[in-house]
Amino acid sequence: MIHTTHSLRVRYGETDAMKYVYYGNYAEYLEVARVELFRSIGISYDEIEKLGFWLPVSEYKIKYLKPAFYDEILEIHTYVKKIPGVRIEFEYEIYNQSKQKISEATVTLFFLDATTNKVSKCPDFLMKLIEKNWEN
Repeated sequence: MIHTTHSLRVRYGETDAMKYVYYGNYAEYLEVARVELFRSIGISYDEIEKLGFWLPVSEYKIKYLKPAFYDEILEIHTYVKKIPGVRIEFEYEIYNQSKQKISEATVTLFFLDATTNKVSKCPDFLMKLIEKNWEN
């Protein structure tokens, strides 16, 4: 398993009239945390793309347990619990400042060869980094 934590502060423009985080912004929060997970294992999203692979989202599922509010600091836990094949699945838990879990999510991406535009297995360069950072 790989587990990382990323914190961010809710900005005013990400909220609705009640000062709740607008539900559509959670996808971006998860993307930020996912990019930081890759960075933490030794590669940036940009490098993955420059090495010829895209990672389109194929599935996105989220459960909202409690609202997040303007100016709160959110802690996003990101997990990869399965060794990737042609897909890589990320699981998330988001906590508020009071350490209450406010949402759970799963995002599945697939590996797409940017040259052939065909689905591919996880590229070797990325698999080596995943295995190097894997914790039981």
